[in-house]
Amino acid sequence: MAVLINHIAGNILARFTNFLSEDGEKNWRNRDLEFESGNETSNQLHDRWDQGWSCLFASLKNLEESDLNSIVYIRNIGHNALEAIFRQLAHYAYHVGQMVFIGKMLKGEHWKSLSIPKGESQPYNENLFMKPKDRKYFTDDFLKDTE
Repeated sequence: MAVLINHIAGNILARFTNFLSEDGEKNWRNRDLEFESGNETSNQLHDRWDQGWSCLFASLKNLEESDLNSIVYIRNIGHNALEAIFRQLAHYAYHVGQMVFIGKMLKGEHWKSLSIPKGESQPYNENLFMKPKDRKYFTDDFLKDTE
């Protein structure tokens, strides 16, 4: 998990620091070192994770609609900003999926599903189809539960 946390955070920091004005592969990044497990504490890993995601969200928050067609470079390969964002989000989803899979293996029968638990699809769907059609983000109900 530490390797994945370090890699994702390092990638986010490189890609989204000065997103529109600098190549997404920074000369200060040591990508190979991200794949070596160090002696980081849980708090250090948590801080690094937060630092990466904070950088991403701050960068996205500062974008204007007109920025989305701007050309940005990742290792000297041009993408419009929207393509670069989609590229990175797919990359992060891939690695977070690895983390979930590892967590599921480690927890075994004590794993708590992050979506619809096995065997509960029918009641879950029945509950949703009893409600009127609605337009919202799929995370809206989750976010209400965490507030």
